[in-house]
Amino acid sequence: MKITEVIAHPLSAKLPQKSWTAHESSDSAQLILFEVRTDEGITGYGEVQGGPQKLICDMAALLGKAAVGMDALGHETVWEKLFSLTSPRPGGLGGWDGLPPPLPRNSRPQIMAAIGGIDIALWDIKGKAMGLPVYRLLGGTKSAVFTYATGGYYIEGAPKNACADELAGFVANGFKAVKLKTGAFSIEDEAARVRATRDAIGKDILLMLDLNAPYTVEQCIRFAHLVAPYDVTWLEEPLHWYLQPADFVRLAAASPIPLAHCEREWHRYTVRDYIDSGAIRYVQFDSTRHAGFTESLRIAHYAAIKGVQIAPHTAAHIHGHIVSAFADKAFAAESHGAHDRHPIQHEAYIGGAHMKDGMLHIPDTPGFGIDINWDAVKHFRA
Repeated sequence: MKITEVIAHPLSAKLPQKSWTAHESSDSAQLILFEVRTDEGITGYGEVQGGPQKLICDMAALLGKAAVGMDALGHETVWEKLFSLTSPRPGGLGGWDGLPPPLPRNSRPQIMAAIGGIDIALWDIKGKAMGLPVYRLLGGTKSAVFTYATGGYYIEGAPKNACADELAGFVANGFKAVKLKTGAFSIEDEAARVRATRDAIGKDILLMLDLNAPYTVEQCIRFAHLVAPYDVTWLEEPLHWYLQPADFVRLAAASPIPLAHCEREWHRYTVRDYIDSGAIRYVQFDSTRHAGFTESLRIAHYAAIKGVQIAPHTAAHIHGHIVSAFADKAFAAESHGAHDRHPIQHEAYIGGAHMKDGMLHIPDTPGFGIDINWDAVKHFRA
């Protein structure tokens, strides 16, 4: 089965209201739908969350041409070929070896995203060709895996503790674990938000904190001690972007709360260093941001060997298959607490995994179990 075409569909949807994390604001949901076609009529679908969308789509077109004619079931070979284009190689400068010349270094995040979209679609093809859901291809047996809901985004003019009622609403809808966005206000105000949320959700619900990289090591140590009494499962992405594994080691040694990290890492080599440092208890790779499902599996296997819990970032309909396959070595898949957080996923996709009673239920349909509502794709086309 040969790859015949790679198509990237940039999609965007205006959100009802603008919101913030500690790092950035957003007034729209964006997604690039990847479509990989084959000469046997099987089409696979992947997705990418990233930007700028035009650059990712341009890279997808370039990488797609390099992938055309390759075995659609040979995901490792395809991945390695596309990844090789990110570095210099003997005979490759002018495209003399028949491949594109080394791709620009300043576009590497977008290149890795494009590789990821193609790779996810190849796994969808593999499942469809074998007549199995992806989690079964990986040896998984669980069709229902633990999930949690993320909320607490900052809304201009909303009360600082509005997050408490929001996350309590997730619990009322069946979630047994919730994650709160933190880090935008003062350390004292954030501690108050955490306290209010814990009071609202009750003592038996797991509570994680997603910081979006707002602190120095010293600031985060102070914050960790302030919120530790509220039974926090993890501090996610706690330190400034430029701080490295050695800094996480310092934080982990002084924090009463475990650390989670790595959603923004581009590949397994940097994630490996965070795992090897011993500083993180949960690893949060994201197939839809960088490098795809194949690279996520490499990270997951390494984390399992090292005793680090697997907790993929977003895209539960994709990452739930990895969580199933790794059983008790995986913590959970991340879900949206409300459909309006990402209307594209809920309107453009037909089928796939869904949340009920705090569990993500994965269908036994082949691949990732998703069909496409092409009318919705046309509506959301950026």
